[in-house]
Amino acid sequence: MEKTALIAMSGGVDSSVAALLTKEAGYRCLGCNMRLAPNPDDAPTGARTCCSLDDAEDARSVARRIGIPFQVFNFTGDFEETVIRRFIACYENGGTPNPCLDCNRFLKFDRLMRRADELGYEFLVTGHYAVIDRAPDGRFRLKKAPDPAKDQSYFLCCLTQNALARTLFPLGTMQKADVRAIAEAHGFLNAKKRDSQDICFVPDGDYAAFLRRYTGRDYPAGDFILADGQVVGRHRGIVHYTVGQRRGLGVAWSEPLYVVKKDLASNTITLGREEDLYIREFDADDFNWIAGEAPAGPIRCMAVTRYHQKETPATVTPIGEHTVRIAFDEPHRAVTAGQAAVLYDGDTVLGGGTIRI
Repeated sequence: MEKTALIAMSGGVDSSVAALLTKEAGYRCLGCNMRLAPNPDDAPTGARTCCSLDDAEDARSVARRIGIPFQVFNFTGDFEETVIRRFIACYENGGTPNPCLDCNRFLKFDRLMRRADELGYEFLVTGHYAVIDRAPDGRFRLKKAPDPAKDQSYFLCCLTQNALARTLFPLGTMQKADVRAIAEAHGFLNAKKRDSQDICFVPDGDYAAFLRRYTGRDYPAGDFILADGQVVGRHRGIVHYTVGQRRGLGVAWSEPLYVVKKDLASNTITLGREEDLYIREFDADDFNWIAGEAPAGPIRCMAVTRYHQKETPATVTPIGEHTVRIAFDEPHRAVTAGQAAVLYDGDTVLGGGTIRI
């Protein structure tokens, strides 16, 4: 039976080479670009985003060069609902959101997968650096890429058994230098294109200004305080800051101070010393167990609370269908509400969820 694949092509070198390798593997392919951000070409010069009209044209050029059809899907409404509004709600509730993980969860591996169904394509292909294999019991496993500098398994902790069964990561075991070499050998115009790093709907990095423009609301200045309530300065608006932040506070003190806590009710930000940033235990909800079900009781594993963070030993206890309690062996620095807690057993991703403090 003919193998078919819908290929998510961002316009970058990774998804372009993923498309080439899929075509060479004998799949009937359709390349596609998702239009997500409402005004993708408002980025300032030098911004490193994806999803612009130029990116779509780069993807189209590669598709033409390797001989596969290409379409652009307008998912701006879905993106606004599931990524932008969640981003805003997280900031307004004192957290620090992770929109790239939400984009994977709601757009790439949900909305785009449904489009693959509508068009009759069995597999979805992306340029992520991660590995999918099967355990002896037949379940699909998500594993780290061998290249630790490029491993993106953290952002894929949302993947379900159904998604893993229908997803291909052609670059999973490759090194970035080899991917660029393939692109250059095939004359891809994006062979040396820089990787996107900036959030596509906030290309200038000014999250507070974006929130004001989008919501029409103000985020007023307030007091920086210490744990005992002493006022030590004024902040510019609570959405400007994240837990663990030290730079840009504008507070002169006898020792370095860090953002330890944000209180929306009083519009205050508590500052403290480095040691005040450490906690041992917290909950994570919206938790996805990649195996498809939660373990029967507490498990030992390694955990991270930020991308590319060093893994730390922890005991994880399911406390509901989609909630876990994570207790680190040693206090953990700057655990931040809204970020993802991701669990590992060696190279295997066990699952991940959203941190709540």
